[in-house]
Amino acid sequence: MFSRSALARAFALPLEQAARPSLTRTTTFRACLHQATTTAPTTQAEEPLSANRRTESSTPDTHPTRQTPSTTTFRTDLPPSKQPIPPTFTNPLRVSQSLLTTLPYLTSQKPHYISAHLHDRPYLLTEGDELRLPFRMPNVAPGDVLRFNRASVLGSRDFTLKGSPYIDERLFECRVRVMGVDSEPLRVKEKTKRRRRHVQRVTSKHRYTLLRVMDVKVKTVEELKSQGEVVVVEDEKA
Repeated sequence: MFSRSALARAFALPLEQAARPSLTRTTTFRACLHQATTTAPTTQAEEPLSANRRTESSTPDTHPTRQTPSTTTFRTDLPPSKQPIPPTFTNPLRVSQSLLTTLPYLTSQKPHYISAHLHDRPYLLTEGDELRLPFRMPNVAPGDVLRFNRASVLGSRDFTLKGSPYIDERLFECRVRVMGVDSEPLRVKEKTKRRRRHVQRVTSKHRYTLLRVMDVKVKTVEELKSQGEVVVVEDEKA
């Protein structure tokens, strides 16, 4: 007698042999699909290459706004990091006749004081004062000399020159020297919330830049005329 497993294996053998040709056909069909998918990118790869060639052969754009700016002149006696900033004004200095007549009185009477503005904050300064800024000034080192070119008031004991809102920077010179950086003592602030036992402690230690005013100078009429920056404007009659 034959067992059930032997009979099942005997009856299933012809079915497996009959199914083998169909399996080979499916494998060849899959191979053909695989070849079709691999050859498709090779036909489309020529377009980016041709586009790159057209881009390389194109002429550069000659738009007038995209031209390189002209090079500025530099001083040979200063290092590149200490070169002066080019002026922002293009028109000559215009003063009235009354200012030319009263300016010698202001220049001869010393010492001068100035109300210089830095980040929209006024600082009343005279020669020899020490100034501690309420912040740390970036990109400066001890020994650097800076110039304040924005001032609203410039005067002496008896004379005062006011701007509207600022005085032209070609009328005066205010130079300061960076002395160093000052730091405040460490402060600890306790922050709590209602009905909570956790106490958060926040520490802060701010640093400030120290400056010393080296010179506050009002230019004379002769200096302004030697620079060729004076245009006399007649006073309007009331």
